[in-house]
Amino acid sequence: ERAEREGDLQRVAEIRYGRLVELEKELEGRNAELEELQRERKMLNEEVTEEDVAQVVATWTGIPVARLMEGEMQKLVHLEEHLHERVVDQDEAVNAVANAIRRSRAGLQDPNRPIGSFLFLGPTGVGKTELARALAEYLFDDERAIVRVDMSEYQERHTVSRLVGAPPGYVGYEEGGQLTEA
Repeated sequence: ERAEREGDLQRVAEIRYGRLVELEKELEGRNAELEELQRERKMLNEEVTEEDVAQVVATWTGIPVARLMEGEMQKLVHLEEHLHERVVDQDEAVNAVANAIRRSRAGLQDPNRPIGSFLFLGPTGVGKTELARALAEYLFDDERAIVRVDMSEYQERHTVSRLVGAPPGYVGYEEGGQLTEA
């Protein structure tokens, strides 16, 4: 445009019919190369898929992609298998816990009541705590998401206040108990 205003018709003709045509041909060639590369392997997707979203969320939260993509029903179907990987020879306890979780998730229980109150009894080393931790890890992705009450700590009458907190007027009233602070 500047060459046209200045009256340099030689330069105008060179730009319009010479250099411009060469640049357009080069651009077409480069676009063809780009299309060929994208046909083989897309560098930039035009659509965002579930897998893409799951990958980003997994990066942010640290939750594995497989867990994000796994549906709620699939989680419930494979619950017992997952628990049996960590808890050995406790079939009855694992089945009872898994069935309670399934009832809860299926909506077959009172929503104002807890999913389950499980009392695991037995000698040391049979898998009581391990079952609770495996369940918490599977459902909440954190095996510390449980309230563990070791009843051997509550043999004295006055230690019950550690569960719900001390009554008003006693030392430690401001601090809650193990159950109220969970």
